[in-house]
Amino acid sequence: MDERTFHQRRRFANTPSGRIAYVEQGKGPAAVFLHGVPLNGFHWRHVTDGVSDLRRTIALDLMGLGYSDIAADQDVSFRAQAKMLAEFCDALDLGRIDLVGNDSGGAIAQIFAAEHPDRLRTLTLTNCDVDENNPPDAVLPTIEAVRSGALVEGARFMLANPEFARAETALGVGYADPSALTDEAVRVYLEPLLSTPERIENMRRYWLSFDAAQTVAIRPALRRLRVPTLVVWALADPFFDVRWARWLAETIPGVTRVVEVPEAKLFFPEDRPQAVIAPLREHWQTNAA
Repeated sequence: MDERTFHQRRRFANTPSGRIAYVEQGKGPAAVFLHGVPLNGFHWRHVTDGVSDLRRTIALDLMGLGYSDIAADQDVSFRAQAKMLAEFCDALDLGRIDLVGNDSGGAIAQIFAAEHPDRLRTLTLTNCDVDENNPPDAVLPTIEAVRSGALVEGARFMLANPEFARAETALGVGYADPSALTDEAVRVYLEPLLSTPERIENMRRYWLSFDAAQTVAIRPALRRLRVPTLVVWALADPFFDVRWARWLAETIPGVTRVVEVPEAKLFFPEDRPQAVIAPLREHWQTNAA
């Protein structure tokens, strides 16, 4: 899926939390994909291309990111995002879903699973905030840059200079192969965030919503979660060490498999999509019932 197709396919679901942007393809049972920050549903384009013969794939834009429209006072915490996801599923009459999350979207997926296990067929978690590691220490300088306003200026510079966006000191830190962060991807990710003062403020509020209390609180529910759960983890990620994948496997009784991806980093669904596609297809087919 290229930039043009992504924009052409965009639809909106009206929910009590806002007008939520999403892109879908394929037919069959619904699978919903949650991205991280500062990305949007475009992040999942290669994975959804690879599994849309099995599922009606839906990649939405979380509140405060991407192309979703929300009120200035809308709560964008992880718990509020999970609530929005339930509203989104109701708006589209999705029934039970397969849920897939990466980065902060993975934390939101955990909260949704803890609060609505009956709404899930399966759960898949890739590198993401887990329990006390929310946010990870490596993200704290970015959050300070949000508070000072430096992050917005940096995002503007990346948008004007995509080569800088691919640097290790910028978005490239999340990619084993930064060339996967194409000029069009930089544009799709950053343009909506910087398009208005209101969207800039919503993005800022998203960054400031990280709080371990939200993920620690669901620990008892995760220990009861028997939804078939796949964990796929990049091993070279500077943010989310593999010990958190193992924590999930030890905590969630529904975990059926942990797949470790050598040399991959946080946003590997974009630069190594097959590392997600292959185990995800097997996960869905094994747990079809």
